[in-house]
Amino acid sequence: MYGKTAGTFKTSQDVIKSMSDTMATMGAYMVMAFFCAQFLAAFTQSNIGTLLALNGAELLQSMNLPGEMTIVGMILLTALVNLLIGSASAKWGLIGPILVPMLMVVGISPELSQAAYRVGDSVSNIISPLMVFFPLVVVYCQRYVKATGIGTVASMMIPYSLTMLVGWTLFLLAYWAFGLPLGIQASYQYLVQ
Repeated sequence: MYGKTAGTFKTSQDVIKSMSDTMATMGAYMVMAFFCAQFLAAFTQSNIGTLLALNGAELLQSMNLPGEMTIVGMILLTALVNLLIGSASAKWGLIGPILVPMLMVVGISPELSQAAYRVGDSVSNIISPLMVFFPLVVVYCQRYVKATGIGTVASMMIPYSLTMLVGWTLFLLAYWAFGLPLGIQASYQYLVQ
């Protein structure tokens, strides 16, 4: 109705052309989603995630690290992986099935694993060129400094990223130390049966 009133749609063919043009932009996403789905299916069917979780759990048990140190390691690992995989859901789809069971074996709850993942995922977004909005940030910066590029923005944001990494990690550890709940009936420890 809006298109007809505004004069952009004169015939039904104009509506179909507009819808087709919009869907054409989805082509690249559909191709990427297809290959991502194939990888995730192969990853699931191969049980590599289970194997990594079991071997990682054995390694963590042999290291006998305090839970806080293990969580800091998970935060750092997630922040590093965030530089290589831009999508938060794809990253969790890859990391979650491995790290959650692995950390459960050493007594860390899935809720705490998720909180640590969120900290690691959020702090390195602004320095990851694979972040979806990174090109937009570069374009906005180029409004004010024409020579701005990917490296300029990333290097300029590293101090902020590191400050947030330390700050959010300390915040999560303080939350844990004071025993503040992560959510409704969410605990920090997982009791291994």
